[in-house]
Amino acid sequence: MNSTSPTPQENQPVVFRGGTILTMDATRRVLKHADVLVIGEDIAAVGPALEVPGGTFEIDAAGGIVMPGMVDTHRHMWQTAMRGYGADWTLTQYFVWYYLEHGKAFRPEDIATGNALSAWDALDAGVTTSVDWSHGLSTLDHAEAALSALEETGGRFVFAPGNIFAGPWEWTAQPEFTDFVKRRNPRTDMMKFQLAFDVTGDPAFPEKAAFEVARELDLPVTTHAGVWGATNDDGVRLMHEHGFMVPGTVYVHAATLSEDSYQRIAATGGSVSLSTESEQSCGQGYPPSWVLRRHDIPMSLSIDTSVWFSSDLFTAMRTTLGADRSYEHMRAHEKGDTVTHSSLRAEHVVDWATRGGAAALSLDHAVGSLEPGKKADVVLLRNDHSPSAFPVLNPYGQVALQAGRGDVHTVLVNGRTVKYDHRLMGVDLDALRRRVETTVEHLQSELGPEAWQQDMNPDIPETRIMDNPYMYTDYRDSSTHA
Repeated sequence: MNSTSPTPQENQPVVFRGGTILTMDATRRVLKHADVLVIGEDIAAVGPALEVPGGTFEIDAAGGIVMPGMVDTHRHMWQTAMRGYGADWTLTQYFVWYYLEHGKAFRPEDIATGNALSAWDALDAGVTTSVDWSHGLSTLDHAEAALSALEETGGRFVFAPGNIFAGPWEWTAQPEFTDFVKRRNPRTDMMKFQLAFDVTGDPAFPEKAAFEVARELDLPVTTHAGVWGATNDDGVRLMHEHGFMVPGTVYVHAATLSEDSYQRIAATGGSVSLSTESEQSCGQGYPPSWVLRRHDIPMSLSIDTSVWFSSDLFTAMRTTLGADRSYEHMRAHEKGDTVTHSSLRAEHVVDWATRGGAAALSLDHAVGSLEPGKKADVVLLRNDHSPSAFPVLNPYGQVALQAGRGDVHTVLVNGRTVKYDHRLMGVDLDALRRRVETTVEHLQSELGPEAWQQDMNPDIPETRIMDNPYMYTDYRDSSTHA
């Protein structure tokens, strides 16, 4: 007999009935009018008219889409309490505000608040795994606060500590930091660690020490590469020459690299995290999915930061399709030609948002597809109150170009229900709102009312920021100047 309780209970089996199932397995099977059964932490079965244990909670998925939880491979979660503040920023203005002037104004509790808000924001949008590219950790107290905030939400995370206020060779060498990693890294599928730092291209390659720490701690590295004026081919070449381009390395943006660098990434088993909305708006370079496809480099999708952008992967999928197709059309028109068939299809970006992200984080054994035996990170898109939710004729097109967070009906992470019937479970949003208000009030008081308003479109001070955003080094990359 099936349960009639109003919401799924802890440890209760759950079955999604009669939906369109995007399995996102190796063959991208789409099952119509099918079910997904979850028992404990795992997906127990996928198929039509499944038999279920007594007491199973049934969720009507008819007319909806059941898909794997989405995976965001690069999000500066600590900045989410500043949501939308930098809507009109360029990348240079972002560097000025965070790297040069105000990033150190964030207290440990402010980092924790941003992380908590971002984590729940992600879960609300069906993003069940997030990489916290946490580069605002000026002290270990900040790192402890950031990690604890993630652990309290029940999402699946990869914690990538970093510190933009000191050289990677400095903060990674501190015994307190390595002790923190050894003590706090559980090495489970629910929480993994990366190291987050950038490579400037300085011929002395001071970042070598940080790579050696990553190797000693057995941690993959995630790095902003191919960002115009900041990190380009010299950094990739130095990584390669010293043997640090290894499988599991995630290159974020990769928008302004040479053919040689793309070949190095492809040959060494790296992957690229596309933040298309960011790349379009900020100036890292044109979103590079078109060239990454040519080199067969695996891709995943990411938000970057909500100080600018939307915090859901629906928008990431949509903008990635638009940028790639726009590039293809422009190149064809320049030659007096036209595109008759799009090379990048909706199913590809849905794959990057799910299975591709899981593979980039070495989590594809556990999540990224709906298959028996995998962990139950499951999302139901169904919205009976919106005319945009039907008809579902092309389910990949519906996900990539029609759906939004308002269509996320149910979210399971590791078999636990964190959202049901369009409402988050297990979070006090009023309390979270008060925490965010406290952080905003603190930052406003630090800046003062005039600067707070002015810095939504800050002036660029006379500083080397135009040549080098990394204040911890005097090295400047001359490749962007005549």
